[in-house]
Amino acid sequence: MALHVIVGAGPVGTATARLLADRGERVRVITRRGGGPEHPAVERVAADATDADRLTALTAAAATLYNCANPAYHRWTTDWPPLAAALLTAAERNGAVLATAGNLYGYGPVKGAMTESTPLRPSSVKGQVRVRMWADALAAHEAGRVRITEVRGADYLGAGAQSVGTLLVLAPVLRGRRAVVPADLDAPHSWTYVGDLARTLVTVATDERGWGRAWHVPSPPPASVRALAARAAALAGAPAPKLTRMPRPVLRLGGLVNPTVRELWEMAYQFDRPFLLDSTAATATFGIHPTSLDDALVETAGALRTPAAA
Repeated sequence: MALHVIVGAGPVGTATARLLADRGERVRVITRRGGGPEHPAVERVAADATDADRLTALTAAAATLYNCANPAYHRWTTDWPPLAAALLTAAERNGAVLATAGNLYGYGPVKGAMTESTPLRPSSVKGQVRVRMWADALAAHEAGRVRITEVRGADYLGAGAQSVGTLLVLAPVLRGRRAVVPADLDAPHSWTYVGDLARTLVTVATDERGWGRAWHVPSPPPASVRALAARAAALAGAPAPKLTRMPRPVLRLGGLVNPTVRELWEMAYQFDRPFLLDSTAATATFGIHPTSLDDALVETAGALRTPAAA
């Protein structure tokens, strides 16, 4: 029974911890406040993961170190570099595989579907942060200092997911309210279920075929914002969706008072054109198939309709 250490207890970290614990593995979740899922096999530890020495001590004898952290959106440039460096240092010192939950920001605007071989050409500051993290980890791997892998998903669906799709589209739609979305409502868009991300992350971390490269999370066929909202409403028995496209200037104005909205501006390109994820490599190599969009939406709707979410 191996020890797996997870940094971060958001939707991906929580799903990864539960998946490993349910398989009978020992799991340690590290967050600043000691949060994480309640499970007999999950140990929750409060610690600052940017402290490389402390993180090294907490990951001693760990088979795998999972980077499922997600600093506040407006603090990526300050918070990610020391955290990524500490994670890489701890994995190298202890011989643990470093498996990172990534995203698609590093590719920048792309025509056609993104594959793992699509050039990394970020057009955003946040994309540049992610590319630097990956480059540092890959260089350490190629130098033989550490074993690394990364999985990249599109906008999340599932319990606890916080994305444009869940917060700006599904949350109001499921309450019968109008959704005002900074997106082309009819452009095809890929969505990733957090449970599939966790399955892919654990698979590539524990299989040497997964090391030394990035993988895309198997995801269901793309669905536009309009189609996503309509299907979610139908499955949940909610009224027919009312959708309005938010003009770009309104998004910029919102950013004057809300730092998170301000950060959305540079990522708006993902929603004003087709945004397509090709995930065939992980399916062909590891036999991972995506959860259906309907199942992902049912779970998302259930979570959004809880009193806590409301």
